[in-house]
Amino acid sequence: QVVLVESGGGSVQAGGSLRLSCAASVGTFRSLCMGWFRQAPGKEREGVATIHTTGSTNYADSVKGRFTISQDNAKNTLQLQMNSLKPEDTAIYYCAATRYYCHSLVSGRYNYWGQGTQVTVSS
Repeated sequence: QVVLVESGGGSVQAGGSLRLSCAASVGTFRSLCMGWFRQAPGKEREGVATIHTTGSTNYADSVKGRFTISQDNAKNTLQLQMNSLKPEDTAIYYCAATRYYCHSLVSGRYNYWGQGTQVTVSS
């Protein structure tokens, strides 16, 4: 059973930073690739960043250069460092895991999901 629990969301002004964390059940990172997704009101869920078991990463164009995904295998945590935040980054952010589609930014290819954490960026 894979359990994912996000934390670290909140409210920040444009230009600010937030760091999201996702606690995963033990062993998750050994066999599954991880990703961060987000969903804004009235919009479809979109991929933000992914990380392979090898450590290689992939980012959506909209966040390249501003967001950094990383994982701590010893602590079983996934992080998303978000800098230079913009109002359009406002959304519920989810961490997710996939067994077969590493680096995919397509939400339908992910099997396991956390409950989400709200990020609000004001102008």
